[in-house]
Amino acid sequence: MTTAIYTITSPLHDPKAVDEATKEFLASLDIDYRLLGTDYSSYGSHTLDLIYVRTGGAEGIFSELLPELRAKSRRPIYLLTSGKSNSLAASMEILSYLRQHDIAGEIIHGSAAYVKGRIEQLAKVAEARQLMQGKRLGIVGQPSDWLISSHADRDAVAARLGLTLEDVDMQELLDEIADSEAPAGTALEGEAPAGPIRDAVPGAVAIYHALKHIAERRGLSGLTLRCFDLLTSVHNTGCIALARLNSEGITSSCEGDVPTLLSMVIAQALTGVSGFQANPSRIDPELGRILFAHCTIPFNLVERYELDTHFESGIGVGIRGYMPNGPVTILKVSGDAGRHFVAEGQLLRSEGNPGLCRTQQIIQLDNAADARYFLTNPIGNHHVIIPGHHRELIEAFFQSL
Repeated sequence: MTTAIYTITSPLHDPKAVDEATKEFLASLDIDYRLLGTDYSSYGSHTLDLIYVRTGGAEGIFSELLPELRAKSRRPIYLLTSGKSNSLAASMEILSYLRQHDIAGEIIHGSAAYVKGRIEQLAKVAEARQLMQGKRLGIVGQPSDWLISSHADRDAVAARLGLTLEDVDMQELLDEIADSEAPAGTALEGEAPAGPIRDAVPGAVAIYHALKHIAERRGLSGLTLRCFDLLTSVHNTGCIALARLNSEGITSSCEGDVPTLLSMVIAQALTGVSGFQANPSRIDPELGRILFAHCTIPFNLVERYELDTHFESGIGVGIRGYMPNGPVTILKVSGDAGRHFVAEGQLLRSEGNPGLCRTQQIIQLDNAADARYFLTNPIGNHHVIIPGHHRELIEAFFQSL
């Protein structure tokens, strides 16, 4: 990860004094960077490119430079300023000019601690976008019939996120399952009660191996599975398969839900975990408290788990996972990546109500008013729950698109 710093400076200012001020300012930030000065030949090729406006009177220089910058990169333009020598005023004039030309940008200015934190955040966002570029995601069997609002605009997804969506016929998966043999050492840590659940585990593990083979053969970084079709075709579920794939970094969502898959890919790129796909089962809009539930959860998110049947069908293998209580972030992006929802809260406890999907979480939103979104303007029903508070980082990601 490389942060490059370029400079623009008015010739009216004393070069020696400006250079001394530059050294002092950059040293105060305590960040790793490459100072490239006025050599913009490599602009756009680093994780993060910053333009350090060092003095006032540099606005005209920037306007002449802008066509070269846009030819090299279409990313937002970040203006770094110390505030000395009228540099903040110049940066404001430049940013206003960018806005007039419909170009995204931001002035990075404030205390040394704030500037350092913001640069590190923007670098993390840029790194996440680089990680996503060119990745291929599979839609195995198409979205479930009931997901009437959860399809994707493939062109918009490619343009905004750099991701390619491709179809995988369900028959390809069924053929893989038929040929799949679980290698030795595939036992699960979760206890399976004797009887139908334990008997179903080998078949559930075979689905995992089949999906993994498809992902490897096709070069997929993630996938979404029309999992309910497996209930009738192989009398089993994809819950274990998706839990394992997500834990291994192959981002995977249920029910052929592409917008949820996109949300999980973004979460993975930004935070290192794909998150827990779930839908609200009960909402208290006055308290801002929500019960989320689903029959699978990535194994790397939980302290422990138990195996049960799949809730709706009562067959196969579902997962009741227990994620540590504490701060969480709820995320959902639309199918064209043009709209998103993000809120922070606290996971208060996990439950095991037999009348719901097996993994159940009670989450208290930090801002109770955010609960109104679910009842007035939701982006589908599934949402992604990520351990930790990441709202500011996620908002920075979407601002960068």
